[in-house]
Amino acid sequence: MLDWDDLRYFLAIARQGSLSEAAKQLHVAQSTVGRRLASLETSLGVRLLNRTPEGYLPTLAGGDVLRQAERVEAETLALERQVVGRDLRMAGHVRVTCAETIASNLVSPCLGTLHETQPDIMIDLIPNPKELSLSMREADISVRLRQPDQHDLVVRRIGTLAFGLYASPGYLERHGECDYDAGCAGHRLITQLEGIQDATQTDWLAELAPRARVGMQTSSHAAALAAAKQGGGLASLVRFCADIEPGLVRLKTPPLPSLIPSTGIWLVVHKDNRQTPRIRAALDHITKWVRQRGDELDPTQDEPELAPRT
Repeated sequence: MLDWDDLRYFLAIARQGSLSEAAKQLHVAQSTVGRRLASLETSLGVRLLNRTPEGYLPTLAGGDVLRQAERVEAETLALERQVVGRDLRMAGHVRVTCAETIASNLVSPCLGTLHETQPDIMIDLIPNPKELSLSMREADISVRLRQPDQHDLVVRRIGTLAFGLYASPGYLERHGECDYDAGCAGHRLITQLEGIQDATQTDWLAELAPRARVGMQTSSHAAALAAAKQGGGLASLVRFCADIEPGLVRLKTPPLPSLIPSTGIWLVVHKDNRQTPRIRAALDHITKWVRQRGDELDPTQDEPELAPRT
């Protein structure tokens, strides 16, 4: 009989394209991944993956096994979610994932207080620039900065996160004020890498300063903030972090017809898990915490648009 664990390792290699990346995903040694693949191929008596310059690719037989294995995986995960969903204990692990932008400054302080009312719930906080899959049970709850559209997820908007354009006083002295009519020619930008959760900031910045040159890209909001403080360029940063940061100036920006400098904060859970007591408790706690900080996360519009230089 086939070992499901062998199929799980095969799936990871086929998806990641390498033994090393599959090992990282599975949290095992690379040699273990290689042994598992060899075990599966020996059991079936056929080669499943070919090693190419582009990585491991399925053979003809491997493609058939891949499709069957994905069906087995989907049924196994559905069974696990149903079992988890029927767990009535107010105890155990809850895995929460979110963008790095809000992990340390919003979600971490929030979940750090959950133990005061629910001491038996253990939180695993997973900051990740990319969205982890709730269907694949990579996490139980996701706090996202864009709305997902998967049919098996329950989604609630719990707040709004405003961002603005920032630079250091020293950078502005060297490069001058931003001429938006000229597309901010002569300026440098610090932008977000593609494929991360809060990439809406990059779209806003690209329309605001189309003639500026990108000097740095990063998946880390903290890294972008630090680079801007050191005079690295113009950066689009979340206001609840950057407004209180010494050494940064928030710049006056014109309104854009197609984009606004804010994004929704979305709380996401798989439909099979939303009534699990410990997950429900974490969902309610996050919702209350974020909504109580609405003015801080999305400052009122009557504030001064141009911050004084320090």
